Amino acid sequence: MNPQLIEQLKQLGIELGANGLPYRFPIHPNFVHLTLGLFIIAIAFDFAGTLFPLERSILKFFAMLASRSNFFDVAWYNTVAAAVISFFTVAAGFFELLLADPLTDVKSAWGLRAGTTMLLHGVGGVLLLTMIVGMTVWRGYQRFRWRQHMPQQVQWSYLLAGVLILGYMFIHGTLGAHLGAEFGVHNTAAGLIRQGENPNQVLQPEGP
Repeated sequence: MNPQLIEQLKQLGIELGANGLPYRFPIHPNFVHLTLGLFIIAIAFDFAGTLFPLERSILKFFAMLASRSNFFDVAWYNTVAAAVISFFTVAAGFFELLLADPLTDVKSAWGLRAGTTMLLHGVGGVLLLTMIVGMTVWRGYQRFRWRQHMPQQVQWSYLLAGVLILGYMFIHGTLGAHLGAEFGVHNTAAGLIRQGENPNQVLQPEGP
């Protein structure tokens, strides 16, 4: 936990809650799911556009009107959105990482300590942002320059890179899950236990 940042927040009249944050719920995980969802949809629709000749008869059978360019349009706009959202995802992640107060006497399921997990997750987040932005630039060149007049708008190498990034996202996300579930980072229940309170009583919804 960064004591200087905490002191600055206190000077602004901002107090940290039981989860170690100046707000009720962590913001970073919400941005994470936006990044994941947008990028997964982007790669999925690029695959759908690439395989469109095989799908055309199935779409006609179900009377579903769709063109190949529609799939590529959805993929492109989701790729751009994923890149934009990822900047907020990483920014929120580093802010919350600076306020983290993890358990230091436990190891994760992968045998890592909290400090190592936080370091890998932080550096990995910047690397993931770089990869998503790089994929967006690559996708843009394919859409507007290299393959502008081709029926298949994306290269197979691009799709393979997307699948590899999805695998990396799984590993990276698991590290983040370890921080919350196993090291108690910004976990309200874990924070209440440290304060000597019973989270089952404190977190119960109030009656009418």
